[in-house]
Amino acid sequence: MRDDFLLTLLWTLPLVGALLVLLIPKRLESAIKWVSLAATAATFLLTLIAFAAYRNPTTHASAPLGERAEVNQLKVGTQANVYDVTDEGASALHDLVVRRPWIPYFQIQYYLGVDGISLSLIILTGLVSILACLASWGIEKQVKGYFSLFLLLLASMMGVFLSLDLFLFYVFFEVMLMPMYFLIGVWGGERREYAAIKFLLYTLFGSVFILVAILILYFWPGEPVLAGQGAAAMNAVTFRAHTFDIVALTRAVTETGYYGANIQAWIFGLFFIGFAVKLPSFPFHTWLPDAHVQAPTPISMILAGVLLKIGGYGLIRLAWPLAPLGALSLSFPVAALGVFSILYGALVAMAQTDFKKLVAYSSVSHMGYVTLGLSAMNLAGDPRYYAYGVNGAMFMMIAHGITSTGMFFLVGVIYDRAHTRDLNRLGGLLNSMPGYGAVSFLIFFGSMGLPGLCGFIAEVFVVLSSFNYSPFLAICAAAAVILTAGYLLWTLQRVFLGREEHHQGLPDLTVREWGISIPLVVLTVGLGVLPQTLLLEWMGPSVSEMVKGVAMASSRADEAELVRPAAGVAVPQNSPLARSK
Repeated sequence: MRDDFLLTLLWTLPLVGALLVLLIPKRLESAIKWVSLAATAATFLLTLIAFAAYRNPTTHASAPLGERAEVNQLKVGTQANVYDVTDEGASALHDLVVRRPWIPYFQIQYYLGVDGISLSLIILTGLVSILACLASWGIEKQVKGYFSLFLLLLASMMGVFLSLDLFLFYVFFEVMLMPMYFLIGVWGGERREYAAIKFLLYTLFGSVFILVAILILYFWPGEPVLAGQGAAAMNAVTFRAHTFDIVALTRAVTETGYYGANIQAWIFGLFFIGFAVKLPSFPFHTWLPDAHVQAPTPISMILAGVLLKIGGYGLIRLAWPLAPLGALSLSFPVAALGVFSILYGALVAMAQTDFKKLVAYSSVSHMGYVTLGLSAMNLAGDPRYYAYGVNGAMFMMIAHGITSTGMFFLVGVIYDRAHTRDLNRLGGLLNSMPGYGAVSFLIFFGSMGLPGLCGFIAEVFVVLSSFNYSPFLAICAAAAVILTAGYLLWTLQRVFLGREEHHQGLPDLTVREWGISIPLVVLTVGLGVLPQTLLLEWMGPSVSEMVKGVAMASSRADEAELVRPAAGVAVPQNSPLARSK
């Protein structure tokens, strides 16, 4: 299958499915559900085909993304603003990069591509979506509208992870808000309108910062200052901004110091605030508990399993590579914010009595590890220490995508049966629902970071990397493991142990619910036992390329004496910025 057809199908197939759902008469609810399931299953199958193509040693798909982007270049034709794709032979046909002109006047391209970072999240999106579609089988209110919006949401999420053009990325990012708003506002709980509006306003607030950062990248003339001459200096002279090409901008920034340290600090700050809202990170997190509590169970699964990862993906794809000097100058306050989010989320989760709100605050805590892993920029010594942190951040996104999806699904299962999420009113469920209890214990232990399960690998990578950066921050992050174990074990005790007579006789998991649970259980154990084989082996090289680019920008800036602390930011003596001087 040609890569342009494959990558385009990944986001258009759910869109076609949504259109088919709209054509089905609303009285045929069973047909609507089966068509939606078929569309999500086919999309997941396409993600596996893309994975097989990426892992195929006979193709160029696993080469560094920058090299594949160079092969798929647009060249100006004989007439102004007429662009064609360069013909580089068969090597351009199977490299999982697609580049076509879209709005040539502004150099906006239909530009898609995948590497290990984006592919891991694309596969996660496909998996979580098919499980959420199965979990949606009990939807009875306005079935046609629900599943059409569900598939539109899937299409936009795929587009975000595939886009290599900033304008295209922003379009998909904004389109994603509309179906999520209605899925919460129409099919949510009693306060669904409040939660939906709050979600929309917070996300639009973050989108403004992202848009401003994109406009700076496009319009700013740049300040290339190099320590030496040669090819990099020539690139600095010939490169001009006025492009939305993420790969070209990344290369210009890392190899030539384009934009300069001061402007990069602004770009990084804008990107960080925008994506921290989506992640979410303290203090931009307050929309998340309300959205989770009011959203229906399948939408909570997608919200926790995929949408939060878009914030982390934006940081690792845009914020750090496009503004490495800004990230370096602000690394310590960002790392401290990540540690605070870890501790804050765990402490607030411990105080909750609503089962769903507890899981929501646990997401705030776990996403703090993503922020810490990315910001522990110990580049003064061996950059591999920083690579451990970025790998840990990526591993946490995948691991949390699995465990949080499972946890919200399990909360929905018990709510459908007991019609309550109040932890004080539950208890003794292990007696009547042993299968449900076994799955819950395993998923919760995976979220806790028990050795041998997926969460452990991510936390160890992040803590080890941050210890080489700041022992104090690392110790605080490691101490949060005790808080996480505390609130999760207490939750399991209140839900499953003891005796609660009015909850006796509740039915155990159905066949459909087992079908949703088993893949999550297998991945929770598999990623903990075989992290290298299942994920790091093929994701790690892309992370290394990202770290290499950031380290290169740092070293060039150090040679040219470009790095300066941002105004008003105190840089500790043991930070990489202080050590690099």
